[in-house]
Amino acid sequence: MTEAETRLRALLDERIVVLDGAWGVLLQGRGLSEEDFRGERFRDHDREVKGDPDLLNLTQPEIVSETHRAYFDAGADITTTNTFTATSIGQADYGLQDAVYDMNVEGARLAREAAALGADRFVAGSVGPLNVTLSLSPKVDDPSYRTVSFDEVCEAYAEQIRGLRDGGVDLLLVETIFDTLNAKAAILAAKEVAPELPLWISVTIVDRSGRTLSGQTIEAFWLSVEHAEPLCVGVNCALGAAEMRPYVADLAHIAPTYVSCHPNAGLPNAFGGYDEGPKTTSSLLGEFAGAGLLNIVGSCCGTTPEHTRAIADTVRGLTPRRVPPRRAETAFSGLEPFAIGPDTNFVIVGERTNVTGSARFRDLIKTGDYQTALEVALEQVRGGANILDVNMDEGMLDSEQAMTTFLNLIATEPEVARLPIMIDSSKWSVHEAGLRCIQGKGIVNSISLKEGEEAFLERARGIRRFGAGVVVMAFDEQGQAETVERKVEICERAYRLLTEEAGFAPEDLVFDPNILAVATGIEEHARFARNFIEATAEIKRRCPGSKVSGGVSNLSFSFRGNNVVREAMHSAFLYHAIAAGLDMAIVNAGQLAVYQDIPPDLLEHVEDVIFDRRPDATDRLVAFAETVKGEGTKRELDLSWREAPVEERLAHALVHGIVDFIEVDTEEARESAERPLDVIEGPLMDGMKIVGDLFGAGKMFLPQVVKSARAM
Repeated sequence: MTEAETRLRALLDERIVVLDGAWGVLLQGRGLSEEDFRGERFRDHDREVKGDPDLLNLTQPEIVSETHRAYFDAGADITTTNTFTATSIGQADYGLQDAVYDMNVEGARLAREAAALGADRFVAGSVGPLNVTLSLSPKVDDPSYRTVSFDEVCEAYAEQIRGLRDGGVDLLLVETIFDTLNAKAAILAAKEVAPELPLWISVTIVDRSGRTLSGQTIEAFWLSVEHAEPLCVGVNCALGAAEMRPYVADLAHIAPTYVSCHPNAGLPNAFGGYDEGPKTTSSLLGEFAGAGLLNIVGSCCGTTPEHTRAIADTVRGLTPRRVPPRRAETAFSGLEPFAIGPDTNFVIVGERTNVTGSARFRDLIKTGDYQTALEVALEQVRGGANILDVNMDEGMLDSEQAMTTFLNLIATEPEVARLPIMIDSSKWSVHEAGLRCIQGKGIVNSISLKEGEEAFLERARGIRRFGAGVVVMAFDEQGQAETVERKVEICERAYRLLTEEAGFAPEDLVFDPNILAVATGIEEHARFARNFIEATAEIKRRCPGSKVSGGVSNLSFSFRGNNVVREAMHSAFLYHAIAAGLDMAIVNAGQLAVYQDIPPDLLEHVEDVIFDRRPDATDRLVAFAETVKGEGTKRELDLSWREAPVEERLAHALVHGIVDFIEVDTEEARESAERPLDVIEGPLMDGMKIVGDLFGAGKMFLPQVVKSARAM
């Protein structure tokens, strides 16, 4: 920790710290000409440069210094450097890419000089947004297109941060974030170029929807950047204080670090200006502070040193927000957060966007029909998937490019993009390509100790740099774990390495103890399902905080083509594995049998195999399977339930998500009831109670509950 960070932390614990205000309104008010902006150094530059505020660090340094001094005199503790757009990408419009490093060095030096005139003053290097976004396409007809790559954005930020570091800033302010993927590139650059400088990360909520321009909610944003372990996180720009309050309150509740807020001077008027005066802005921010929401407070667009003076006067003497402890929970995010807690029940990872597991998806990707492939993802989401597994490992594909194209496309489909993404591959280069495309907190599937500890930790640290969780396979230098003892031993070893040496929180680890095929006819395979279930319970005990997952379709590999048996095997296996502690699994969302509905004779044969209860279990199931061939959940519905009383028919329809007869049956029930409300409070609620009981007992899974809710 630097000396400046130590002093700043001490000040933050003592009182609410004040940030400066807007720069644009003051610099624009100077009425500078094209010649003033050019100065001597750029007198012969071949493009117009008027309106480039960062250039003034080099051509009008005294004006920049005066602005710093004005804010400090008004009561600011922290001043931001005049470098908001000082990147090669931001300066390309003016043709000034070659001057970017100098702009940042001088911007930091001028701020440093002004700060030196008083005690306990700090300089935050302003790392602003870009005029391009990594999460959205500028081409309506090509939603997977991006103007720049993640690496190009990262390098642009790295150049800026080198200049700010060399100029002497105390911390880096990555601000006005409207695309979290851009921010992740800035964070990565900061950690590589200036790891000694503390980070302050500030997001922009664009309107009352409570989302960034690229669609993320506040909590999803925090989950995406928490790996940066910032000194401070906050909200700025776009909104006035009144509109910003709920989002600051949300952030203050969840972030285990200091929280800041610097709003605009109200919402813009019809002419794009700002009318909110110092008294109104400071009064609103005083309410924030009084409610215990703030550690740092300032202002943004449309404000002046008078706003800063009023804010400083208002918060003086008020108690700073108490930083809460970190919540130890497993949570990932897409556009929205997804937390896995005691009440989450079982988590389904949709498997059909996987070229190795879905022939249809593979054919669509190989022929370049990504738009139709996106519909497969939509089907998984609508079928109840909580997380989306994406795999592009196919010999005839450029897997890195296919992963990039598909994930870029997903980012433009809100219904899919709200889910966390599991980047699934056996190749590290594909993992890296995927991590460069997701703005949320995703999961990498998978890494293992197969190549030894050094390679394992190198890849783990690479994943950690992007803030993702990780799936660890029970595989080491000796091979794939098959016995309970080996599965537990490998996972426990990986847990220690990842938490003690790679910096992972236990909650970001997902262990896969290998669901292997049973009923293969090979005697050594007979205990594979039982071994997984027993190992799951022991891993959860020895690796506290972590989660356990697996690829369920592997279990029934011997029965390819017989979906009735496969679905029964999956459902029965999951029922028992969940009871042992299984948290999630990669499975075809929407194609799971209800455990309660598995015919008793089929269930007996299946569970004989799963638990290796008799030596002839495999032969018996193979023989029995010949009598129950079919298309599983896709087969023609048995309508014998239509002969039951209407109350039972409604309950059956709700449990199984059948909507074909719901209107007819509801109307029949209404005609025999004294009042319409009796139908809702009677048979419909009775049916949902059955759904709730089965779900709570692990005999129904979330996709089936979703279908029931739709039927309701």
